[in-house]
Amino acid sequence: MDTSFSPPLRPRPQRDDYKLIGGAGERAAAAGLAGAEWYKCPVPRAALKALMKRDDAQAIRDTALWYGALLAAGVLAWFSLGTGWAIPAFLLYGTLYCGPADSRWHEAGHGTAFKTRWMSDVLYQLASFQVLRRPTVWRWSHTRHHTDTLVTGRDPEIAAPVPVDIAGTLMNFLALKSGPRELWRVLQNAAGRFSDEEKSFVPASEWPKVTREARVWVAIYALVIGSCIVLRSWLPLLYIGLPSFYGAWLYNFFGLTQHAGLPENVLDHRLNCRTVKMNPLFRFLYWNMNYHVEHHMYPMVPFHALPQLHEAMKADCAPVYPSTIAAYREIIPTMLRQVKDPHHHVVRVLPAKTA
Repeated sequence: MDTSFSPPLRPRPQRDDYKLIGGAGERAAAAGLAGAEWYKCPVPRAALKALMKRDDAQAIRDTALWYGALLAAGVLAWFSLGTGWAIPAFLLYGTLYCGPADSRWHEAGHGTAFKTRWMSDVLYQLASFQVLRRPTVWRWSHTRHHTDTLVTGRDPEIAAPVPVDIAGTLMNFLALKSGPRELWRVLQNAAGRFSDEEKSFVPASEWPKVTREARVWVAIYALVIGSCIVLRSWLPLLYIGLPSFYGAWLYNFFGLTQHAGLPENVLDHRLNCRTVKMNPLFRFLYWNMNYHVEHHMYPMVPFHALPQLHEAMKADCAPVYPSTIAAYREIIPTMLRQVKDPHHHVVRVLPAKTA
């Protein structure tokens, strides 16, 4: 078995290294890590072409089931008002409102959720609002994430930078750190202002679109808040707006399994991504993003074909994590150690090369 991997060692990592402007991006580019060629597991061309085939039916079915469950949870929450059941009922509603929206935002953003493009675009806009991610900004952010996955100073979506901020990580389970920051950026974009970091990955031709989307969001939030004032009730915000915070725990629970504790600045997704076996309910809510090595290596393969892609690739990958619990048994102690030792990371064992 090949256990010789070690990522490039850099001076003691600092939080500022992760800035896209003035961070470690120039060092990454000089080291050949920016926009580099990544390792690909060999998959026969014909098989890969078949796996990349898009399909409306499965996405329509899953989207209808998701929004149907969300509607049912919303009705349940309504009838629970004034009782002790209101808290768990709204927690269920918020979890369904925000948690699965993350994976739907993700898949629709890749344009692979549906065969029909406008369906992916509509789902992308809806899910982006629900999960509190500005649609066009995050589309380009995610493009960079795939191009430079976990490359320090290049990837804007590193969820657990080192040294790890445990308090911030826990706060984000209710979007208490990321949410206010994103809302402030919505207001900035609505005023036609963009940060230097946003300008570094969002093309100038897209800025007017970002501004229009931000203004639509501001109008929606103003309408919801206005309804609260007129009705003298928090209820409108409990249904639209606040679920993006109190329902954020699920996508963070899933999302940390993707990359947390794995090495930065490597060019092999088998080393910096996790594939985790999950039960059918989790896989539905997460839309098969637990097959994360497979998704990063071949991002144009739709969610419904990722289990088959996993079978085609697994002989060339590190062992799969048998459960979410198994993944967290590795993630939690690794992140705790990274608080004081930011050079520490998980080393995945790859299969030996055969002649």
